[in-house]
Amino acid sequence: MRRVLLRLVFVFALPAVLVTVWWVASAGSEDVYWPPLATVLETFPDVWTGERWRGDVLPSVLRLAAGYALAAVVGVALGTLVGSYRRVRAVCEPALEFLRAVPPPVLVPVIMLFAGIGDTMKIVVIAAGCVWPVLLNTVEGVRAVDAVTAETARSYGVTGVAWLRHVVLPSASPQIFAGLRQALSIGIILMVISEMFAASNGLGFTIVQFQRSFAIPGMWTGILLLGLLGFVLSALFRLVERRALGWYHGLRAAARRPGSSS
Repeated sequence: MRRVLLRLVFVFALPAVLVTVWWVASAGSEDVYWPPLATVLETFPDVWTGERWRGDVLPSVLRLAAGYALAAVVGVALGTLVGSYRRVRAVCEPALEFLRAVPPPVLVPVIMLFAGIGDTMKIVVIAAGCVWPVLLNTVEGVRAVDAVTAETARSYGVTGVAWLRHVVLPSASPQIFAGLRQALSIGIILMVISEMFAASNGLGFTIVQFQRSFAIPGMWTGILLLGLLGFVLSALFRLVERRALGWYHGLRAAARRPGSSS
């Protein structure tokens, strides 16, 4: 019980401090662009009604989920291929480094030419930015497969799909999840950016509309909602990661115990 309480303190201590500082710093503010936090919180339930949740928040989350899932599948598949074969890596690495250096928001006008201005464009933009941390971390994870484990598996005749399933992917999974964690924050950013271009709904579109109509407290509620969405998605990801990598965290915890062999 004490450990749970300490964990909750660590999780909520800094957000509580930041909210307190924001509340005190903005109290009594008459600047139209910097309304008091109390005003923003009072506006929040009036802005984010059930209709707006269905019309703006849900479409944004679905686009994020689709783009993120596409990036995860493509990144893990290509990363496994590139990481497993040295010649493939030598051929693909220069092109991958070039494409990785291109900021995804710059590609939005180009993607609009080919994918239009609908949901497809937004999903492709999210996937185009999220795929790189997943792909590169997968490559490094596959390359770092333990040599003793690999040799033992080969001596037992483990090849093909069984080799990938029981040796490569489990060994690379900590690195893969590290890439997925990075991709999640990138995906949220690109979700907002993509919805600022020729959109008719979504969180990014709504925030820009509030800004253009000088509904500044409403704009701040959208920014606050984005932060809460990121926090919730991060917490859900941690739960999934802890469950999927339970064996890995268990090994690390056992290695840190006093008296354990190094």
